[in-house]
Amino acid sequence: MRILLSRTDRVGDLILSTPAIASVRRSFPDAHVILSCSRYNSVVVDRSPDVDEIALLPAGVKPAAFGARFRGVDLAIALAPRDLDHRIVAATNAPKRVGYTYVTRYVARAVLGTILTDVVLSEADPRTAERHPERTIAHEVDQVLAVAAAAGAGTIVRDLVLPVLDEDRAAVSDLPPAPVVVQLGRRWTEQGSTTASCLQLFRELRALGQPLVATYGDDARELGDEVARAGVADVVLGRLPFHVWSAVFERAACVVTIDTGATHVASAVRVPTVVLFEYKWFRLASQEWSPYRVPNAILRKPPDESEASLRASRAEIVAAVASLL
Repeated sequence: MRILLSRTDRVGDLILSTPAIASVRRSFPDAHVILSCSRYNSVVVDRSPDVDEIALLPAGVKPAAFGARFRGVDLAIALAPRDLDHRIVAATNAPKRVGYTYVTRYVARAVLGTILTDVVLSEADPRTAERHPERTIAHEVDQVLAVAAAAGAGTIVRDLVLPVLDEDRAAVSDLPPAPVVVQLGRRWTEQGSTTASCLQLFRELRALGQPLVATYGDDARELGDEVARAGVADVVLGRLPFHVWSAVFERAACVVTIDTGATHVASAVRVPTVVLFEYKWFRLASQEWSPYRVPNAILRKPPDESEASLRASRAEIVAAVASLL
């Protein structure tokens, strides 16, 4: 049996799909499992024990043409609710082609009914979430597991899978033990947060008595430089290899981040996490993309950048970290 899985979007979303991938592997132990992904998010699965083959979507290649390369697979599953992955799966012409979309995406539902054999519907729609606050939104892990179950997975695995090796841990062995790690990102400097407030947050976290480590990627190089110049963190680490970055998080007593893939890396290495979600669409995002199966605190950015709002937000973050240490 040959199975194609497809998820070509973000790193965090692929991490949240690893339980579904593991569920497919456990349910079809003798199958050859191929994962279609992007060069960007492939770092999540380059050590996966649940995937036999990784197929990178080449730049500029249409999804239908790419998916046609896998004609002859017995089962194809789109793990993302996006047209690109749906088209890859549809082009395989597999006897069973499974995917999911949102209840309110009526056009997508109609189209998928003609190209897939099974379509799972999700209630995770931002406008619906705001209009119906009484409704609980399923975590993305559970949404993707529902797709795996619809595809025939009878053994469900719920743990995130992100192997960290001793060589990764050795690369960060000189870091102070049990630090509070703050993942820097562009959104620390906008829409309910500012660079100055972010720097002040480090100063206020210092009162908790834990070492402070800042990490950042390409989107926050300027902020990382600001934190280093201000001397508010004990260590500032930028643009780390993915698995070394994961090892930094694994070493942490607590991770503090805005709503990015860092949330899910922290969950995968089972570290308590504080997440500051955007003010807009908070009701949906804080449920669908919350830290998964780890102690956590979910906070909302303030609606403005007044000094009073920023001060209150920092106090919430510090108190949340203190509660998790």
